[in-house]
Amino acid sequence: MEIGVITSLREDGADFEHVVQFGLKVCQLACWNPSLATREMAQRVTEESARTGVRVCAVWAGWSGPAEWNFTRGPVTLGLVPPEYRAQRVEELKRWADFAAWMGVPAIITHCGFIPENMTDPEYPPVVEAIREVAQHCQQRGVGFWFETGQETPVVLLRTIQRVGTGNLGVNLDPANLILYGKGNPIDALDVIGKWVRNVHVKDGLYPTDGDHLGREVPVGQGRVRFPEFLRRLKELGFDGELIIEREISGDEQIRDIRQAVQDLQRWWSEA
Repeated sequence: MEIGVITSLREDGADFEHVVQFGLKVCQLACWNPSLATREMAQRVTEESARTGVRVCAVWAGWSGPAEWNFTRGPVTLGLVPPEYRAQRVEELKRWADFAAWMGVPAIITHCGFIPENMTDPEYPPVVEAIREVAQHCQQRGVGFWFETGQETPVVLLRTIQRVGTGNLGVNLDPANLILYGKGNPIDALDVIGKWVRNVHVKDGLYPTDGDHLGREVPVGQGRVRFPEFLRRLKELGFDGELIIEREISGDEQIRDIRQAVQDLQRWWSEA
C-alpha cells in the first residue's frame, strides 16, 4: 500500500510539485483535455517523473463535451452512456490508453456514466460494447481499463465487468462517490466488487437528503465512509494498490485537508 494524491496534466506538463509538497511519491495524473495525449507530452511527463521521483500509477482519462455531476443532467451528459457523445469519447479514451502506454503507466481510469440498472434496457448493450471497444484497445496496448465508481451500483458495475469480459478490467473505488450518489455502502460494496479493486480514491461524503441533489463531500474522516473499517476490510481482501487522496476543493483548505488525510491514513492502515 502506498499513499498518493491526484494531480493535473496541464499544457506545460504534469504538476508533480503538488505531489511533492506532501512528501508523497505516487499520483494519479488527471486531465480533461484529450488533445494533450501526445507522444511529446508523454516524453515530457516521463522526464518530470524521473526528475521528481513521482510515480504515475494511473492516468485519469477525461473526455470532451458536457459533463454535469448531478441527478438531472448527469444521465444524459456523463461518460459513454449518452449516444450522441459515445463514438467521440471512445476515440478519446483510446488516445489516453496510447498516452499511458507511451509512459509505461499501467492503466487508465474514467467514469463510464449512469450505466443502465436494467440489463434489458435497449441502451445497455451499446454501452457495454463501447466499453469493450475501449478495453480491447487498452489490452492491445498493455494497459488496464479501470472503472471509477460513482454513477452505478456495485452490482451493475460487476455485471458490466462480466459482460465486457476482457482480462484487463479493474475498479478505482471511490467510496465517497457511492455515498454521494446514494448507490451503496462502500464497506458492503467490497463484498460485490472487492476482488476487482486496483486503486482507491480517498474521499469522504454524506448521503443525499433529497432526490434531486447529490450528497456533500466532506474532509476524510468526517463523512459516512468509516475509513478505519473500510481499510481493515481492504486489507483482509489483500489489497496492495494505492490510496489516492482526492479533495474536490481548492486553496489552503484543500492543502490542509490533504495533509491531515495523509496522517490519518498512515495511522488507520497501521491499525487495520
